Amino acid sequence: MAVVGEKTGSDVKVRSLCSMPFWQTTRASSSSATGSSMHSVHQQNQVVQSLDRSNHQPSSTVSSLAKSLLPIWKRLRLDPPNKLYFPYEPGKQVRSAVAIKNTCKSHVAFKFQTTAPKSCFMRPPGGILAPGESIIATVFKFVEPPDNNEKPVDKKSRVKFKIMSLKVKGEMDYVPELFDEQRDQVAVEQILRVVFLDPERPSPAMDKLKQQLAESEATLEARKKPREETGPRIAGEGLVIDEWKERRERYLAKQQKLNSLASAVSNVVE
Repeated sequence: MAVVGEKTGSDVKVRSLCSMPFWQTTRASSSSATGSSMHSVHQQNQVVQSLDRSNHQPSSTVSSLAKSLLPIWKRLRLDPPNKLYFPYEPGKQVRSAVAIKNTCKSHVAFKFQTTAPKSCFMRPPGGILAPGESIIATVFKFVEPPDNNEKPVDKKSRVKFKIMSLKVKGEMDYVPELFDEQRDQVAVEQILRVVFLDPERPSPAMDKLKQQLAESEATLEARKKPREETGPRIAGEGLVIDEWKERRERYLAKQQKLNSLASAVSNVVE
């Protein structure tokens, strides 16, 4: 009988729940459900906040990575686009040419660099091009004699040239220091590889090279000639001529007359 009269903990809990009114049980169950739902919402907010923080923290890194993956907008158009053709003449200094055109709406400075500055040089080594302006640059290179009996088609060179560009504000004098002062804005336009051609064998590349070299020489000769202007003309070496020279001669002659007149007056007074 004593065993039957004992009440377990579960029986007490069940009876206590059964003895509670309906509205109390509903309120208790709803409060427990509300508490659990509020706890889950709080956890979700924490997760969302942590995700937002993780998304905002590496934003600069993501943007820099995206910029590095974007293609570089070319400011210059080269012809040939990625090679420099030289006639293969061992023991001689040979020439190549590349046409450079500014395809931007602003002025662009360009600069040459080479891995062999002792045996190569460019004319001009750099400059500033107006929008749509083009120039044919000449590259000089000394061809070293081969160590053995190599054919021109088998001769390869490790020398490379690099053309860099920089946007500038309007017309200005070109100085190489521009690329050091605005290093962050400098872009590498193209790496040019050296290719040797057999001068005795006709080829489209050799014909085009001869044509470009002829155009470059003609342009250089035209720049050497003094321009005809209405104002005072200045020679290519920087000497003042014509009108300014005549003005100076007239001024000196006038000063000489005044000096002689002054000396004559002083002699009469004495």
